[in-house]
Amino acid sequence: MKLVVITPPKFFIEEDKILTQLFEEGLDILHIRKPDSSPVYSERLLTLIPKQYHKRIVTHDHFYLKEEFNLKGIHLNKRNPDIPLGYKGHVSCSCHTLEEVKQKKGHFNYVFMNPFFENAPYKDYLSSFSPEELKKASKDKVIDKRVIALGGINEENIRIIKKYGFGGAAVLGNLWNCYDEHETIDYTEIIKQFRLLKKLAD
Repeated sequence: MKLVVITPPKFFIEEDKILTQLFEEGLDILHIRKPDSSPVYSERLLTLIPKQYHKRIVTHDHFYLKEEFNLKGIHLNKRNPDIPLGYKGHVSCSCHTLEEVKQKKGHFNYVFMNPFFENAPYKDYLSSFSPEELKKASKDKVIDKRVIALGGINEENIRIIKKYGFGGAAVLGNLWNCYDEHETIDYTEIIKQFRLLKKLAD
């Protein structure tokens, strides 16, 4: 099962170093999601990441970056809902219901299905989809290798994603919460957390 990492929405100083090390540790796919950012900052970040990893990067904004940096592809969202005219290559998008997954999956290389889990204080993680819904969707092949689970995924519940036959899990908060750019001297903890998630996903 693939492990996908989504960047935090704001740029920060050590970001290129952390992302490069994540690739060195075996990161399958990186989604650069920087809403409302100037393209020059994304360009700078990509310039600092070794070219050998660019084929594993998908951008959510400034779609021209795909060709300029030879990236893996683009991800459609509310800000950028349309495929650029004449574009050919990898395209993904997000879905919020099983019906939406069913309708869109065949038109994209893969889709995110979210929110998958919610982090409710003092409670277990709650799935936005019932076990019965997930079992049926898995049996009916609605969930398959082209569907990536996103939302509240951590080392405790990633096995559930695997059990239902998802093609991957996308992580955001569980990983980046291990690093505070204002207080953390190094990024050892984020690398340790990634290794754990990667081991469980493989």
